[in-house]
Amino acid sequence: MLLAAVACAAFVALGLWQSRRADEKRIAGAAVQPVKARGTLVAGYTVLLDNKLSRGRAGYHVVQPLRIAGDGPPRHVLVNRGWIQARATRDALPEIRTPAGEVLIEGVRHARLPRAYEPGKAALERAGGKPAVWQNATVEAFAAWSGLALETYVIEQHSLIDDGLVREWPKAGSGTEVHESYALQWYTFAAATVVLLGALGWRRNGPVA
Repeated sequence: MLLAAVACAAFVALGLWQSRRADEKRIAGAAVQPVKARGTLVAGYTVLLDNKLSRGRAGYHVVQPLRIAGDGPPRHVLVNRGWIQARATRDALPEIRTPAGEVLIEGVRHARLPRAYEPGKAALERAGGKPAVWQNATVEAFAAWSGLALETYVIEQHSLIDDGLVREWPKAGSGTEVHESYALQWYTFAAATVVLLGALGWRRNGPVA
């Protein structure tokens, strides 16, 4: 009975956690804002985020800073430009086509994107001017690595540029149904455990034939 009680508490805690995750994604989807920025993409600070899938194919997300057009001190914002397929061997990196000159980037602003990216210890290393391959990234880590002054948000690019990148982004706030389904599953386990506790208590304390 003690084990059943502990299991019930654990199931309820897991259900609450999944419910919170659904709420967080719902709030994040509502907070997404369209954004436009004009400037020049800086190819010398290209980062490839590893282990990104598109329709079952392995590849990378291409992240570059955009030097925002305007007077005054240089300002940059990170742009997640899209997905590119990995080559047959890990040693060969894909060729990234960066448009020259000033471009207009249109997309959505992700205020919470830095919380989704967590840098590893090897993230600050660069190799011979080639794109750096990171598992994850934060704005803070990118700023420390590049020495650039960055805005605190990231732009997910939706505008079309002839660069061969795939920009099939998941809908903002998507995935809430999955967390709600998991929450219901854990609550069902908790309810079943309560029924089991009642049955065990009745058998233990009920009349003896």
